[in-house]
Amino acid sequence: MRLFPGSALLAAIALLATTAQAAEVNVYSARKDHLLKPVLAAFTRQTDITVNLLSAGEDQLLERLKSEGPTSPADVFIATDVAYLHKARVAGVLQPVRSAVLERNIPAQFRDPQGYWVGLSARARVLFYAKDRVKPGEVSTYEDLADPKWKGRICVRSSSSPYNQSLLAGLIAVLGPEKAEQWAKGVVDNMARKPQGGDRDQIAAVAAGLCDVAIANTYYYGGMQTSEKAADRDAAAKVGLLFPNQQGRGAHMNVAGGGVAIGAKHRDEAVKLLEFLSGADAQRLFAEANNEFPVLPSAKLAPTVAAWGPFKGESINVAMLGENTPLAVRIFDRVGWR
Repeated sequence: MRLFPGSALLAAIALLATTAQAAEVNVYSARKDHLLKPVLAAFTRQTDITVNLLSAGEDQLLERLKSEGPTSPADVFIATDVAYLHKARVAGVLQPVRSAVLERNIPAQFRDPQGYWVGLSARARVLFYAKDRVKPGEVSTYEDLADPKWKGRICVRSSSSPYNQSLLAGLIAVLGPEKAEQWAKGVVDNMARKPQGGDRDQIAAVAAGLCDVAIANTYYYGGMQTSEKAADRDAAAKVGLLFPNQQGRGAHMNVAGGGVAIGAKHRDEAVKLLEFLSGADAQRLFAEANNEFPVLPSAKLAPTVAAWGPFKGESINVAMLGENTPLAVRIFDRVGWR
């Protein structure tokens, strides 16, 4: 055992305290605990870095980050949609990060160009149709939904959904604002009912015969396919999944992801956590828990997700979705999509 003189002993104690404090990372997360905790536990086992998790909705966490400012204890912010990652960047609560590991593991389209956030899992917002009422090839693109032949046949949730806002934001990016607004007006004209409920409710409505086509995220369908409730499984069996625009730009893609907080006291640990989440083992766990797609191209798909088959996704950078969201909201208001 080494003995320290007075001043050296104090310095050694301070060094040990600093080292102990550094071996933790504080995470503000809007992802549901049961989806995130297993992968955080794996991170701790591999690195000996303790993760302190605070879970709440994105809006609540963003307000907290803004009010706390640089003194916030948060090191990492995790959100379920690119719109919230963009809001966090605009609010000034994230800092840019450059990491060779993140750049190697995560395709550029799923990363903020300036490094403020990265996507950690991907999902497609696609079409679901009644197998007994919609013929193969009758609908193949998002644009088809604006055709008057679908009048009274479409179910979709409210425009307040960030998923719908991101979908329209993507259409603004690829079609331009004018055509995107025409599309939104066409969908409103073709709705079978007033927007209500969540994505699962739209899929269930198709199965129940209330409409013939719905817009929803893939992972909700996966959740219904693997649900413990027979009613969910039966509904999913009556509905087909269609990846739109496969002969063109591909299906709309979005991400759940995270970034490093502006005042991170454990910045190195925060970056290590994001790097870990982008690795093969964590990607499988992170995406499989919610029937999502890994952003790491080589990561293994969950069996339910793999069963949907290969598809082509849009190649635009998802950062554009956040940038176009304010215009998407204004368009929704103008066309009466409530």
